[in-house]
Amino acid sequence: MTVSIRIDHELGPEPIHRNWDRSRPPILTIESGQVVRFTTYGVGDGWLTPDASPEILVGRRFMGHPLIGPVAIQGARPGDTLQIDVLDIETVQWGYTYFNVNRGLLGDEIDHPYLKAWDLSDGKLARFSDDIAVPIEPFLGVMGLAPAEPGEHSTMPPRRMGGNMDIKQLTAGATLWLPIEVDGAQFSTGDGHAAQGDGEVCVTAIECGLTSTLRFTVRSDLHLESPELRTSGPIIPVTNSAGWHATTGVEPDLMAATRAAVRRMIAFLGREYGLSRDDAYILCSVAVDLKISEVVDSPNWIVSAFLPLSIFRE
Repeated sequence: MTVSIRIDHELGPEPIHRNWDRSRPPILTIESGQVVRFTTYGVGDGWLTPDASPEILVGRRFMGHPLIGPVAIQGARPGDTLQIDVLDIETVQWGYTYFNVNRGLLGDEIDHPYLKAWDLSDGKLARFSDDIAVPIEPFLGVMGLAPAEPGEHSTMPPRRMGGNMDIKQLTAGATLWLPIEVDGAQFSTGDGHAAQGDGEVCVTAIECGLTSTLRFTVRSDLHLESPELRTSGPIIPVTNSAGWHATTGVEPDLMAATRAAVRRMIAFLGREYGLSRDDAYILCSVAVDLKISEVVDSPNWIVSAFLPLSIFRE
C-alpha cells in the first residue's frame, strides 16, 4: 500500500462473475462506512500473457468482464445512494491494449487483430516506445450495482447504477455516487486500467490487474437518477504539462464526428511521428481525450480529439 489505510475486508481475485444479476448472493456483507481492498483481474483474466501474439484474439468472443462481488452493504435500500470513496489503487507489473475486427469505434475498418503489451513496473510511466511514454493513472473501469430488473444482464454497456463506465477520472482520491436499485446495493468491480484516453476508442485501455481500496457509505439523504463523481483535484494534471494537438470531426451526427476526429488523429500520428496505423489507433485509445466542442450550431457538430504532447520524449 502506498498510504496507511485501515482495511476492514479483503476480496479477490476469485471467485469472479461475468454479468449483473440481482439474485446473485453476496460474497461479503459489510457495514456502511467500512473499507474493502479488492484484487481484480484485467479483462484478460489469465488467457493473456506478456508474450501473447495477436493471433490469440482471432475468433475470441467477449464473455463479460471478470468482476469481484457482489458486496452487500447493510441498510442500503432502493432509492438511496451508495457513496464510494476511492482511497488507493495500485497496478500489477504489466498490462495490455488490443483491438479486434468489428470492435471499437473504428472496428468496421479493421481487418486484423492487434495486441500490445506494456511494462508497468516503473509505477509512473508506461513505455509505448523509446520516445513515447504514457503516465500511469490507474482506475477501475467497472464499478456498479445490481439492477432492479430480474435476470442476467451484460456487463458491457454502462447503466444508471454504474457498471462499465470507463471514467478515467475515478483515480485514487475520487468519490463516486451510484443510485441504489436493490436491497444491499450489491456492488461489484473489476476491469482495471493503468491509463486511458477519454473515449477508449479501440475498445481497450491499458488493461491490467489492480489492487483497489474502497470505502462504502450508504446515503439515505441523497437520491440520484444516474452516477455522479468528484475528483480530488484538477483533471489530468500529469499530462497537462505541455501543449496539445487536436484534430476535429465536423458532422451532423456526433458519432460520425467522433470517428472523423479519431481518423484524423491517426493520420496526424503517422504523419508527424511515423507511427503505423495500428500503433496510432492504440495510442489514441490510451492517451487521446475526446471532447464535444460544440452542439448548438446546426446542422453540424464538432468533436475534437486532443493529444497531450507531454507524452513525447525528446
